Amino acid sequence: MPKKKTYKSAASRFKVTASGKLLRGRPARRHKLTKKSSQRKHHLASPALVDDTVLKTYKRMMGV
Repeated sequence: MPKKKTYKSAASRFKVTASGKLLRGRPARRHKLTKKSSQRKHHLASPALVDDTVLKTYKRMMGV
């Protein structure tokens, strides 16, 4: 049985934590930043956990 290749698009978007969960970046931080408050932009900078409904799919794509 050949090995499964890693989806590089998924590997670049997510980071695996020590407990096996995935971290993702938050959307809406690329452009139109002048209308967003500094508190909102600061919150968008912190990573979030991937939802459990798609966690299994993304972990399989990353080869974890």
